[in-house]
Amino acid sequence: MSEFWMSYDRIAQRYGPGYQGYPLFGAVHWAELAVTAGVVLLVTQWYCRSGAASRRRIRAGVVALMLLDEAALLAAMALTGQWDWSYLPLHLCSIHIFVCLADLLWDRDGIKEELYALCIPGAAIALLCPGWLGTKAWSFINLHSVSLHALLLLYPVLLVAGGFRPRVQRLPGVLVFLSGSALPIYFLNKVWGTNFYFLNGPYSSPVTALFTQWFGEQRYILGFLPAVALVLAGMYLPWGGKDRRTQR
Repeated sequence: MSEFWMSYDRIAQRYGPGYQGYPLFGAVHWAELAVTAGVVLLVTQWYCRSGAASRRRIRAGVVALMLLDEAALLAAMALTGQWDWSYLPLHLCSIHIFVCLADLLWDRDGIKEELYALCIPGAAIALLCPGWLGTKAWSFINLHSVSLHALLLLYPVLLVAGGFRPRVQRLPGVLVFLSGSALPIYFLNKVWGTNFYFLNGPYSSPVTALFTQWFGEQRYILGFLPAVALVLAGMYLPWGGKDRRTQR
């Protein structure tokens, strides 16, 4: 099989479990971050200059690209005989594809709040500390991972650029969504041997691996609690005292 189509597992089998296709914050990684930042900036400028109908079409286009990106992954893994349960779109980032779709369909502030509070930091951290460095730089898996997370970052940025204003009063609903979705995911992980939401293993991401060094393999999830609190504090601090209506 061409290395372009190889999954994480196939690459690890060929080169060993510690293989890195390119280094964290090496030239390739910086190039990916620069392209992502450029795309987000340009599309956001386009969005801000557009009218309401055009803005909706832009958001619809972003959602369509996400769905096509994820469908391409599923098709590629199935057609090359590499598909397993871990490729279901049940990772926290993948689930936000459907949250973005829900926002497009129903246009609710609660959905936008969830995208702001969880999708932006989740996608940004994934891009900054990618868990897919074990693949070749020009492999399908790597290109899919970078492009999908760039789109997931872009969509809620467009919402804020278009006038949505986060409110800390809506955060309890976000936390209910997070904990409520994590519970069934935990049991699905046990049944399928997967690691959705990083609940069953700490080594799929550099961030969870770092928490493992600090707290140990049995308690690495404890690292999320102060980390999430700090991230949310930083994200909501600029909106303190602001209570403006959403503009679309």
